[in-house]
Amino acid sequence: MAATVIEDPALRNRLGVFKDRDEAGALLARSLESLRGRDAIVLAIPSGGIPIGLAVAAHLNLPFDLLIIRKLPIPGNPEAGFGAISLEGDVVLNRPMVRMLGLSDVQIERQAESVREELKTRDRLFRGGRPPAELRGRTLILTDDGLASGYTMMAAIRQARREGPAEIVVAVPTASLHTIDLLAGEVDRIVCLNIRTGSYFAVAEAYKDWYDLSRDEVVALLRESGFLADDLR
Repeated sequence: MAATVIEDPALRNRLGVFKDRDEAGALLARSLESLRGRDAIVLAIPSGGIPIGLAVAAHLNLPFDLLIIRKLPIPGNPEAGFGAISLEGDVVLNRPMVRMLGLSDVQIERQAESVREELKTRDRLFRGGRPPAELRGRTLILTDDGLASGYTMMAAIRQARREGPAEIVVAVPTASLHTIDLLAGEVDRIVCLNIRTGSYFAVAEAYKDWYDLSRDEVVALLRESGFLADDLR
């Protein structure tokens, strides 16, 4: 499999191209117009992927749900990760990073165990205990606010692929070219407006206004959209 990659050439290698996630989501949604009318569903990765996914789902009039995925934090450096894990237990490791850090199997499992608890908490808070959406035979649109290393999205893809979808589309406002290449063999289509080359990449640099969304902000977004009917905190 080799994914079709769709980008905006005018945004290649540019910084600060989006005001915020809301604007990025709206622009991305227009690039997905060909999916309107399909038997499709938007699946957002919390937290940054939620405003992106909500904008796409609203524009295309598609159902919306979440894929609960988290990075595996590097011991002593929680802002950086060496892989990712899904709520259903899919673990994807950045093997070069693991080797560089010299992480043992025990250390990896210790980090994974702590993240599993966070995944359960996020599922309860952000999905309200609703059953998983039916994905078999559908077009799945996986959203996040950007792709740096790509391992979080890889874990999402692995989880989604098991459900037997007709097609998987990765839709993000920004990503590194290296990560696009990493994921291209795993999905059918990648839509990314702002692709950047070079050895350094940070998602935040695509945005003029970017910050980590708090749990309360995520819950508020999901309630405002109607995805969460009650405040379950």
